[in-house]
Amino acid sequence: MKKVLIIAYYFPPLGGSGVQRTLKFVKYLPQYGWEPTVITVGNTAYYAKDDSLLNEIEHLNIRVIRTQSADANAVMHKNKKEIVKMPKEGTRKFLTFLSDTFFIPDNKIGWKKHAVKAASDLMKKEKFDVLYATAPPVTDFLIGVELKKRFGIPLVIDYRDSWMNYPYKYFPTPLHRYLHYRKEKRVVHRSDMILTTSRHVKEELIQRHKFLNYNDITILSHGFDPEDLAVSNPDILPHTEKMRITYSGMFYGTITPVYFLQALSKVFKENAHMRGRIEACFVGLFRPEHINLVNQLGLQNSVNLLGYLEHKEAVKYLLASDVLWLINQDDLMTPGKLYEYIGTGKKILGCVKKGYLCSTIEEAGGICVDPTNVESIAAAIAGLYGQFERKTLHGARPDVIDRYNRMKLTGELSKVFTKFLEV
Repeated sequence: MKKVLIIAYYFPPLGGSGVQRTLKFVKYLPQYGWEPTVITVGNTAYYAKDDSLLNEIEHLNIRVIRTQSADANAVMHKNKKEIVKMPKEGTRKFLTFLSDTFFIPDNKIGWKKHAVKAASDLMKKEKFDVLYATAPPVTDFLIGVELKKRFGIPLVIDYRDSWMNYPYKYFPTPLHRYLHYRKEKRVVHRSDMILTTSRHVKEELIQRHKFLNYNDITILSHGFDPEDLAVSNPDILPHTEKMRITYSGMFYGTITPVYFLQALSKVFKENAHMRGRIEACFVGLFRPEHINLVNQLGLQNSVNLLGYLEHKEAVKYLLASDVLWLINQDDLMTPGKLYEYIGTGKKILGCVKKGYLCSTIEEAGGICVDPTNVESIAAAIAGLYGQFERKTLHGARPDVIDRYNRMKLTGELSKVFTKFLEV
Protein backbone atom coordinates (compact mmCIF):
# COMPACT_ATOMS: atom_id res chain seq x y z
CA MET A 1 0.00 0.00 0.00
CA LYS A 2 1.23 3.48 -0.89
CA LYS A 3 0.96 5.98 1.95
CA VAL A 4 -0.60 9.45 2.13
CA LEU A 5 -0.49 11.75 5.15
CA ILE A 6 -3.65 13.85 5.40
CA ILE A 7 -3.69 17.21 7.19
CA ALA A 8 -7.26 18.10 8.19
CA TYR A 9 -8.28 20.21 11.18
CA TYR A 10 -11.95 19.37 10.54
CA PHE A 11 -12.45 15.62 10.92
CA PRO A 12 -14.96 13.47 12.83
CA PRO A 13 -16.18 13.39 15.50
CA LEU A 14 -16.63 17.05 14.52
CA GLY A 15 -19.89 17.19 12.58
CA GLY A 16 -21.24 19.28 9.73
CA SER A 17 -20.63 19.25 6.02
CA GLY A 18 -17.01 20.44 6.33
CA VAL A 19 -15.78 16.99 7.38
CA GLN A 20 -17.56 14.92 4.74
CA ARG A 21 -15.17 15.33 1.80
CA THR A 22 -12.09 14.32 3.79
CA LEU A 23 -13.85 11.49 5.62
CA LYS A 24 -15.09 9.90 2.41
CA PHE A 25 -11.68 10.16 0.71
CA VAL A 26 -10.16 8.45 3.74
CA LYS A 27 -12.86 5.78 3.61
CA TYR A 28 -12.35 4.87 -0.04
CA LEU A 29 -8.62 5.45 -0.63
CA PRO A 30 -7.66 1.92 0.56
CA GLN A 31 -9.73 0.50 -2.32
CA TYR A 32 -7.31 2.24 -4.69
CA GLY A 33 -4.13 1.04 -3.02
CA TRP A 34 -3.55 4.02 -0.70
CA GLU A 35 -3.18 3.83 3.07
CA PRO A 36 -4.25 7.16 4.64
CA THR A 37 -3.03 8.50 7.97
CA VAL A 38 -4.86 11.55 9.33
CA ILE A 39 -3.35 14.35 11.41
CA THR A 40 -6.19 16.29 13.05
CA VAL A 41 -7.04 18.27 16.15
CA GLY A 42 -7.78 16.53 19.42
CA ASN A 43 -10.39 17.57 21.97
CA THR A 44 -12.04 20.77 20.84
CA ALA A 45 -15.35 22.56 21.28
CA TYR A 46 -17.57 22.82 18.22
CA TYR A 47 -21.14 23.50 17.13
CA ALA A 48 -21.84 19.87 16.30
CA LYS A 49 -20.30 16.47 16.94
CA ASP A 50 -21.19 13.20 15.27
CA ASP A 51 -19.51 10.05 16.58
CA SER A 52 -21.37 7.93 14.03
CA LEU A 53 -19.16 9.31 11.25
CA LEU A 54 -16.11 7.65 12.80
CA ASN A 55 -17.95 4.31 12.69
CA GLU A 56 -17.73 4.44 8.89
CA ILE A 57 -13.96 3.94 8.97
CA GLU A 58 -13.59 1.99 12.21
CA HIS A 59 -13.38 -1.38 10.44
CA LEU A 60 -10.63 -0.06 8.14
CA ASN A 61 -8.23 0.56 11.05
CA ILE A 62 -7.40 4.01 9.72
CA ARG A 63 -4.75 5.70 11.84
CA VAL A 64 -5.97 9.06 13.15
CA ILE A 65 -3.44 11.09 15.13
CA ARG A 66 -5.02 13.80 17.28
CA THR A 67 -2.93 16.64 18.60
CA GLN A 68 -3.48 19.44 21.06
CA SER A 69 -4.03 22.97 19.83
CA ALA A 70 -3.90 26.56 21.09
CA ASP A 71 -6.92 27.83 19.15
CA ALA A 72 -10.05 29.25 20.78
CA ASN A 73 -12.13 26.09 20.33
CA ALA A 74 -9.51 23.95 22.05
CA VAL A 75 -9.30 26.42 24.93
CA MET A 76 -13.09 26.30 25.36
CA HIS A 77 -12.93 22.51 25.54
CA LYS A 78 -10.42 22.76 28.40
CA ASN A 79 -13.09 24.79 30.17
CA LYS A 80 -15.39 21.75 29.92
CA LYS A 81 -17.30 22.99 26.87
CA GLU A 82 -17.73 20.33 24.22
CA ILE A 83 -20.69 21.69 22.27
CA VAL A 84 -20.92 25.45 21.84
CA LYS A 85 -24.09 27.29 20.88
CA MET A 86 -24.37 29.16 17.63
CA PRO A 87 -24.10 32.87 18.51
CA LYS A 88 -26.54 35.43 17.18
CA GLU A 89 -25.64 36.65 13.72
CA GLY A 90 -24.44 40.05 14.92
CA THR A 91 -22.21 38.40 17.52
CA ARG A 92 -20.85 35.95 14.94
CA LYS A 93 -19.89 38.80 12.61
CA PHE A 94 -18.18 40.70 15.42
CA LEU A 95 -16.22 37.64 16.57
CA THR A 96 -15.21 36.85 13.00
CA PHE A 97 -14.01 40.42 12.50
CA LEU A 98 -11.91 40.22 15.67
CA SER A 99 -10.53 36.85 14.64
CA ASP A 100 -9.59 38.02 11.14
CA THR A 101 -7.98 41.15 12.60
CA PHE A 102 -5.63 39.36 14.98
CA PHE A 103 -5.07 35.92 13.44
CA ILE A 104 -3.44 35.38 10.04
CA PRO A 105 -4.32 33.35 8.08
CA ASP A 106 -7.11 32.20 10.48
CA ASN A 107 -7.85 31.47 14.10
CA LYS A 108 -6.60 27.88 13.78
CA ILE A 109 -2.98 29.05 13.48
CA GLY A 110 -2.50 27.92 17.10
CA TRP A 111 -2.76 24.33 15.84
CA LYS A 112 0.15 24.62 13.40
CA LYS A 113 3.13 23.93 15.65
CA HIS A 114 1.41 20.96 17.30
CA ALA A 115 0.40 19.42 13.98
CA VAL A 116 3.84 19.97 12.45
CA LYS A 117 5.54 18.33 15.44
CA ALA A 118 3.22 15.30 15.46
CA ALA A 119 3.58 14.82 11.70
CA SER A 120 7.37 15.31 11.82
CA ASP A 121 7.78 12.74 14.59
CA LEU A 122 5.83 10.27 12.48
CA MET A 123 7.61 11.02 9.21
CA LYS A 124 11.02 10.50 10.80
CA LYS A 125 9.98 6.92 11.57
CA GLU A 126 8.23 5.91 8.35
CA LYS A 127 8.03 6.85 4.70
CA PHE A 128 5.05 8.59 3.13
CA ASP A 129 4.58 9.00 -0.61
CA VAL A 130 2.33 12.08 -0.67
CA LEU A 131 1.14 14.87 1.63
CA TYR A 132 -2.46 16.05 1.29
CA ALA A 133 -3.72 19.21 3.02
CA THR A 134 -7.35 20.35 2.80
CA ALA A 135 -8.74 23.78 3.68
CA PRO A 136 -10.44 25.64 5.23
CA PRO A 137 -8.86 26.34 7.60
CA VAL A 138 -5.96 27.50 5.43
CA THR A 139 -3.64 26.85 8.38
CA ASP A 140 -3.76 23.28 7.05
CA PHE A 141 -1.97 24.50 3.90
CA LEU A 142 0.79 26.15 5.95
CA ILE A 143 1.31 22.87 7.81
CA GLY A 144 1.57 21.01 4.50
CA VAL A 145 4.14 23.48 3.14
CA GLU A 146 6.27 23.22 6.28
CA LEU A 147 6.26 19.42 6.13
CA LYS A 148 7.17 19.42 2.45
CA LYS A 149 10.07 21.76 3.19
CA ARG A 150 11.35 19.42 5.93
CA PHE A 151 10.90 16.09 4.19
CA GLY A 152 10.76 16.81 0.45
CA ILE A 153 7.53 14.87 -0.10
CA PRO A 154 5.08 15.92 -2.89
CA LEU A 155 2.29 18.16 -1.56
CA VAL A 156 -1.30 18.17 -2.85
CA ILE A 157 -3.49 21.01 -1.53
CA ASP A 158 -7.28 20.88 -1.69
CA TYR A 159 -9.33 24.09 -1.87
CA ARG A 160 -12.80 23.24 -0.56
CA ASP A 161 -13.48 27.00 -0.78
CA SER A 162 -11.63 30.04 -2.06
CA TRP A 163 -8.97 31.57 0.20
CA MET A 164 -8.96 35.20 -0.93
CA ASN A 165 -12.58 35.43 -2.10
CA TYR A 166 -14.32 33.44 0.62
CA PRO A 167 -17.47 35.53 1.25
CA TYR A 168 -17.23 35.36 5.04
CA LYS A 169 -13.57 36.31 5.26
CA TYR A 170 -12.76 39.86 6.41
CA PHE A 171 -9.65 41.81 5.46
CA PRO A 172 -9.76 44.72 7.94
CA THR A 173 -6.96 46.61 6.14
CA PRO A 174 -5.15 46.48 2.78
CA LEU A 175 -2.16 45.12 4.71
CA HIS A 176 -4.21 42.13 5.87
CA ARG A 177 -5.22 41.36 2.30
CA TYR A 178 -1.62 41.69 1.10
CA LEU A 179 -0.32 39.36 3.82
CA HIS A 180 -2.92 36.74 2.88
CA TYR A 181 -2.02 37.13 -0.79
CA ARG A 182 1.68 36.58 0.00
CA LYS A 183 0.91 33.49 2.05
CA GLU A 184 -1.32 32.03 -0.65
CA LYS A 185 1.30 32.75 -3.31
CA ARG A 186 3.90 30.89 -1.26
CA VAL A 187 1.56 27.94 -0.69
CA VAL A 188 0.50 27.47 -4.32
CA HIS A 189 4.08 27.99 -5.51
CA ARG A 190 5.42 25.24 -3.25
CA SER A 191 2.62 22.75 -3.79
CA ASP A 192 2.92 20.06 -6.45
CA MET A 193 -0.77 19.88 -7.34
CA ILE A 194 -3.76 22.05 -6.52
CA LEU A 195 -7.28 20.65 -6.26
CA THR A 196 -10.42 22.78 -6.33
CA THR A 197 -14.08 21.85 -6.05
CA SER A 198 -15.18 24.15 -8.87
CA ARG A 199 -14.01 25.83 -12.06
CA HIS A 200 -14.67 29.22 -10.48
CA VAL A 201 -11.92 28.76 -7.86
CA LYS A 202 -9.55 27.32 -10.45
CA GLU A 203 -9.97 30.33 -12.72
CA GLU A 204 -9.52 32.86 -9.92
CA LEU A 205 -6.27 31.15 -8.81
CA ILE A 206 -4.85 31.25 -12.33
CA GLN A 207 -5.84 34.89 -12.66
CA ARG A 208 -4.36 35.88 -9.30
CA HIS A 209 -1.10 33.92 -9.61
CA LYS A 210 0.20 34.27 -13.14
CA PHE A 211 2.85 31.55 -12.76
CA LEU A 212 0.10 28.92 -12.51
CA ASN A 213 -1.09 27.19 -15.67
CA TYR A 214 -4.16 25.13 -16.47
CA ASN A 215 -2.47 21.79 -15.71
CA ASP A 216 -1.37 22.89 -12.24
CA ILE A 217 -4.95 22.72 -10.98
CA THR A 218 -7.37 19.78 -11.07
CA ILE A 219 -11.10 20.14 -10.45
CA LEU A 220 -12.40 17.43 -8.15
CA SER A 221 -15.97 18.24 -7.18
CA HIS A 222 -17.81 17.49 -3.97
CA GLY A 223 -19.97 14.39 -4.09
CA PHE A 224 -22.14 11.92 -2.19
CA ASP A 225 -21.46 8.53 -0.68
CA PRO A 226 -23.75 5.91 -2.26
CA GLU A 227 -23.60 3.88 0.94
CA ASP A 228 -25.16 6.78 2.84
CA LEU A 229 -28.14 6.82 0.50
CA ALA A 230 -28.68 3.06 0.31
CA VAL A 231 -31.85 2.13 2.23
CA SER A 232 -32.80 -1.54 2.35
CA ASN A 233 -36.28 -0.87 3.72
CA PRO A 234 -38.05 2.38 2.72
CA ASP A 235 -40.47 1.89 5.62
CA ILE A 236 -37.81 3.11 8.07
CA LEU A 237 -37.86 6.55 6.46
CA PRO A 238 -39.86 9.32 8.22
CA HIS A 239 -42.43 9.79 5.46
CA THR A 240 -45.24 12.33 5.50
CA GLU A 241 -48.28 12.84 3.28
CA LYS A 242 -47.42 16.52 2.98
CA MET A 243 -45.03 17.93 0.41
CA ARG A 244 -41.85 18.12 2.47
CA ILE A 245 -39.24 20.73 1.58
CA THR A 246 -36.06 20.01 3.52
CA TYR A 247 -32.96 22.06 4.23
CA SER A 248 -29.89 20.43 5.76
CA GLY A 249 -27.18 22.53 7.41
CA MET A 250 -26.54 25.73 9.33
CA PHE A 251 -27.46 29.34 8.65
CA TYR A 252 -24.95 32.19 8.88
CA GLY A 253 -24.29 35.45 7.07
CA THR A 254 -26.30 35.64 3.87
CA ILE A 255 -27.16 31.95 4.11
CA THR A 256 -30.49 32.69 5.75
CA PRO A 257 -34.01 31.18 5.87
CA VAL A 258 -35.66 34.61 6.13
CA TYR A 259 -36.74 35.05 2.51
CA PHE A 260 -37.84 31.42 2.20
CA LEU A 261 -39.98 31.66 5.35
CA GLN A 262 -41.54 34.91 4.14
CA ALA A 263 -42.27 33.24 0.79
CA LEU A 264 -43.87 30.22 2.48
CA SER A 265 -46.10 32.55 4.50
CA LYS A 266 -47.08 34.32 1.27
CA VAL A 267 -47.96 30.99 -0.36
CA PHE A 268 -50.32 30.11 2.49
CA LYS A 269 -51.97 33.53 2.48
CA GLU A 270 -52.65 33.35 -1.26
CA ASN A 271 -53.41 29.60 -1.41
CA ALA A 272 -55.31 28.65 1.74
CA HIS A 273 -55.76 25.04 0.56
CA MET A 274 -51.98 24.52 0.69
CA ARG A 275 -51.71 25.25 4.40
CA GLY A 276 -51.34 21.94 6.17
CA ARG A 277 -50.21 20.33 2.91
CA ILE A 278 -46.63 21.67 2.84
CA GLU A 279 -43.98 21.09 5.50
CA ALA A 280 -40.68 22.97 5.71
CA CYS A 281 -38.20 20.70 7.46
CA PHE A 282 -34.89 22.01 8.84
CA VAL A 283 -32.18 19.51 9.72
CA GLY A 284 -29.42 21.29 11.62
CA LEU A 285 -28.90 24.15 14.03
CA PHE A 286 -31.56 26.88 13.85
CA ARG A 287 -30.90 30.34 15.28
CA PRO A 288 -33.22 31.86 17.95
CA GLU A 289 -33.95 34.88 15.75
CA HIS A 290 -35.19 32.55 13.02
CA ILE A 291 -37.43 30.69 15.47
CA ASN A 292 -38.91 34.06 16.39
CA LEU A 293 -39.59 34.75 12.70
CA VAL A 294 -41.37 31.39 12.33
CA ASN A 295 -43.64 32.40 15.20
CA GLN A 296 -44.21 35.92 13.86
CA LEU A 297 -45.27 34.54 10.48
CA GLY A 298 -47.60 31.97 12.06
CA LEU A 299 -45.73 29.04 10.54
CA GLN A 300 -45.39 26.95 13.72
CA ASN A 301 -47.55 24.14 12.33
CA SER A 302 -45.79 24.13 8.96
CA VAL A 303 -42.16 24.17 10.09
CA ASN A 304 -40.41 21.11 11.51
CA LEU A 305 -37.20 21.97 13.41
CA LEU A 306 -35.19 18.81 14.00
CA GLY A 307 -31.92 20.29 15.28
CA TYR A 308 -28.60 18.62 14.59
CA LEU A 309 -28.92 14.94 13.71
CA GLU A 310 -26.30 12.28 13.16
CA HIS A 311 -25.53 12.17 9.47
CA LYS A 312 -27.23 8.83 8.82
CA GLU A 313 -30.41 10.17 10.45
CA ALA A 314 -30.21 13.45 8.53
CA VAL A 315 -29.97 11.51 5.26
CA LYS A 316 -33.20 9.68 6.09
CA TYR A 317 -35.03 13.01 6.04
CA LEU A 318 -33.47 13.92 2.69
CA LEU A 319 -34.68 10.62 1.23
CA ALA A 320 -38.14 11.11 2.75
CA SER A 321 -38.49 14.58 1.23
CA ASP A 322 -40.04 15.74 -2.02
CA VAL A 323 -37.98 18.89 -2.52
CA LEU A 324 -34.54 19.80 -1.17
CA TRP A 325 -33.80 23.48 -0.67
CA LEU A 326 -30.50 25.33 -1.03
CA ILE A 327 -29.76 29.01 -0.31
CA ASN A 328 -26.59 30.78 -1.44
CA GLN A 329 -26.34 34.48 -2.26
CA ASP A 330 -22.97 34.33 -4.00
CA ASP A 331 -21.30 32.04 -6.50
CA LEU A 332 -18.00 31.77 -4.64
CA MET A 333 -18.80 28.89 -2.27
CA THR A 334 -19.40 25.30 -3.27
CA PRO A 335 -21.72 23.80 -0.63
CA GLY A 336 -21.09 20.10 -0.23
CA LYS A 337 -24.72 19.44 0.67
CA LEU A 338 -25.77 20.19 -2.91
CA TYR A 339 -24.12 17.02 -4.18
CA GLU A 340 -25.75 14.89 -1.52
CA TYR A 341 -29.02 16.49 -2.60
CA ILE A 342 -28.26 15.45 -6.19
CA GLY A 343 -27.42 11.92 -5.05
CA THR A 344 -30.89 11.45 -3.58
CA GLY A 345 -32.51 12.03 -6.97
CA LYS A 346 -34.91 14.54 -5.41
CA LYS A 347 -36.09 17.83 -6.91
CA ILE A 348 -33.88 20.74 -5.86
CA LEU A 349 -35.07 24.29 -5.26
CA GLY A 350 -32.04 26.54 -5.48
CA CYS A 351 -32.32 30.08 -4.14
CA VAL A 352 -29.09 31.07 -5.88
CA LYS A 353 -27.82 33.61 -8.34
CA LYS A 354 -27.04 32.81 -11.95
CA GLY A 355 -23.68 31.10 -12.24
CA TYR A 356 -21.91 27.86 -11.44
CA LEU A 357 -24.26 26.70 -8.68
CA CYS A 358 -27.37 27.47 -10.70
CA SER A 359 -26.03 25.58 -13.71
CA THR A 360 -25.26 22.56 -11.53
CA ILE A 361 -28.75 22.59 -10.02
CA GLU A 362 -30.49 22.97 -13.38
CA GLU A 363 -28.39 20.20 -14.88
CA ALA A 364 -29.65 18.03 -12.00
CA GLY A 365 -33.26 18.76 -12.95
CA GLY A 366 -33.76 21.44 -10.29
CA ILE A 367 -35.02 25.00 -10.52
CA CYS A 368 -33.34 28.25 -9.49
CA VAL A 369 -34.77 31.58 -8.35
CA ASP A 370 -33.27 34.79 -7.00
CA PRO A 371 -32.30 34.14 -3.35
CA THR A 372 -33.85 37.36 -1.99
CA ASN A 373 -36.95 37.67 -4.19
CA VAL A 374 -39.82 36.57 -1.97
CA GLU A 375 -42.37 36.61 -4.81
CA SER A 376 -40.20 34.39 -7.03
CA ILE A 377 -39.56 31.94 -4.21
CA ALA A 378 -43.28 31.82 -3.38
CA ALA A 379 -44.16 31.18 -7.03
CA ALA A 380 -41.58 28.38 -7.15
CA ILE A 381 -43.00 26.73 -4.01
CA ALA A 382 -46.54 26.92 -5.40
CA GLY A 383 -45.37 25.49 -8.73
CA LEU A 384 -43.57 22.63 -7.03
CA TYR A 385 -46.70 21.86 -5.04
CA GLY A 386 -48.60 21.56 -8.31
CA GLN A 387 -46.01 19.03 -9.53
CA PHE A 388 -46.28 17.22 -6.21
CA GLU A 389 -50.04 16.89 -6.65
CA ARG A 390 -49.56 15.60 -10.21
CA LYS A 391 -46.74 13.29 -9.04
CA THR A 392 -44.34 14.82 -11.56
CA LEU A 393 -41.54 15.92 -9.23
CA HIS A 394 -38.30 14.53 -10.68
CA GLY A 395 -34.67 15.06 -9.81
CA ALA A 396 -31.39 14.35 -11.60
CA ARG A 397 -30.92 11.75 -14.32
CA PRO A 398 -28.88 8.65 -13.32
CA ASP A 399 -25.90 9.74 -15.45
CA VAL A 400 -25.76 13.13 -13.69
CA ILE A 401 -26.04 11.48 -10.27
CA ASP A 402 -23.24 9.05 -11.08
CA ARG A 403 -20.88 11.93 -11.86
CA TYR A 404 -20.77 12.85 -8.17
CA ASN A 405 -20.25 9.38 -6.69
CA ARG A 406 -17.61 9.83 -3.98
CA MET A 407 -16.22 6.36 -4.53
CA LYS A 408 -15.39 7.27 -8.13
CA LEU A 409 -14.16 10.73 -7.16
CA THR A 410 -11.73 9.07 -4.73
CA GLY A 411 -10.46 7.05 -7.67
CA GLU A 412 -9.68 10.33 -9.43
CA LEU A 413 -7.85 11.55 -6.32
CA SER A 414 -5.77 8.37 -6.25
CA LYS A 415 -4.73 9.04 -9.86
CA VAL A 416 -3.49 12.49 -8.81
CA PHE A 417 -1.42 10.90 -6.04
CA THR A 418 -0.06 8.17 -8.30
CA LYS A 419 1.32 10.72 -10.79
CA PHE A 420 4.05 11.59 -8.29
CA LEU A 421 5.18 7.98 -8.08
CA GLU A 422 5.68 7.82 -11.82
CA VAL A 423 8.11 10.76 -11.97
